[in-house]
Amino acid sequence: MLRWLALLATTSLLGGCGFHLQGHASLPAVVKNPYVEAPDGQSDFIQSLRHALLSNGAQLAQDKSKASAVVSILKDNVVRRVSSVSALNQPNQYEVTYTVAFSVSAGGKELLAAQELTATRSYSFQETLLLAKGHEEAILREDMARDLADRLVRQLSSL
Repeated sequence: MLRWLALLATTSLLGGCGFHLQGHASLPAVVKNPYVEAPDGQSDFIQSLRHALLSNGAQLAQDKSKASAVVSILKDNVVRRVSSVSALNQPNQYEVTYTVAFSVSAGGKELLAAQELTATRSYSFQETLLLAKGHEEAILREDMARDLADRLVRQLSSL
C-alpha cells in the first residue's frame, strides 16, 4: 500500500511540474495548419519536418494562401569536412554539419524571426570500408535532420 502511495505521489509531482515525454509537443492553433516553404522539398530535413509536424497534430496545408502559418526554410545545407588525417595524409575522421535557417510568419506578421539551427556529428573513416562509411554518413545526416526538425517543432510549440 505504501509503495502505491509513493508511486501515485511521484506521478502527481511529474505531471504537476510540466514534465512531458519527449517527442510530442502540443502545437498552438496558429501553427496547426502550416505551409512549409522550401527550395528543396525532398531534402532529409524537409521530410523530417513534415513528419514531425504531422506526428504532433498539424495538418499540412497544400496551398500557401490556405495556411494558418508559413514556415519558410531559408537554408538547408550539409557540409562535410576532414577533421583529422593519418600519418600518410589520408583522412581518418570526418565531421558532418547540418545547418538549417528558417522563419515563421502568419497573416503577414512575423512570429519567429530568421534563426539558424545547427547539428554536428563526427565519424571515423577507413578507405577499406568505403561503402559502409558512406552508409554511416547517410544515417548521420538523417539523424541530424530529425534532430533539427524536432528542435524547430519545439520552437513552434512555444509560440
